[in-house]
Amino acid sequence: MIEITKLTKRFGAHEVLRGVDLRIERGRVTGIVGPNGAGKTTLVKMVLGLSHPTSGEIRVDGTTVNGDERYRARIGYMPQIARFPENLTASELFAMLRDLRGDSGDLDEEMLNRFQLEPHLGKPLRVLSGGTRQKVNACLALLFRPALLLLDEPTSGLDPLSSATLKDKIHALRADGVTVVVASHIMSELEELCDDVAFLLDGAVRYVGPVAQLRAMTRQANLERAIAALMIREVA
Repeated sequence: MIEITKLTKRFGAHEVLRGVDLRIERGRVTGIVGPNGAGKTTLVKMVLGLSHPTSGEIRVDGTTVNGDERYRARIGYMPQIARFPENLTASELFAMLRDLRGDSGDLDEEMLNRFQLEPHLGKPLRVLSGGTRQKVNACLALLFRPALLLLDEPTSGLDPLSSATLKDKIHALRADGVTVVVASHIMSELEELCDDVAFLLDGAVRYVGPVAQLRAMTRQANLERAIAALMIREVA
């Protein structure tokens, strides 16, 4: 479970997050949505402790972020654009992270097979296509059996079959009690995956709750139309 209280983040004079209060329930898939610049990626990075709040608090399963860093061992992270040492092969990258963590981890053989990654594991990352690198990124996020999985635009660059494979995995993880947070611009994807959605606009949470409840509240047939209706309402 993630509890965010009165969270603010400034970069100089620019306030990216403004008093965010948000509770993400354990064992559910929650989508983080909003226009460009709404603060989605900043929020994800702050949960990871990669960016520090100007004020406010984030707690993950009762542990205050930017306090005891051991909480990160329970988190898997799939950034939108992963930056790996280009000279390493995918296999060497997996081995390096295992050494750094002191944990043997478990490569998901089913994911490797469905992603058809096996022939690429011995190739330097610099020669891999963007989609193949994204598949490596997904396998890394799952390597240490996370209890919390943070995904930032996870299907970016993936072909339809690989995208479906990743979505199937997210559904399976949810069934196993893993908490999943997905930041994405693709509303149809979030509607397919998510139990709940948190809508950010101008650095503040304007809605958080079940997807079905949002559709009913806005009287819209799908999530994309519901979010659009919220945006129109907020700027009117």
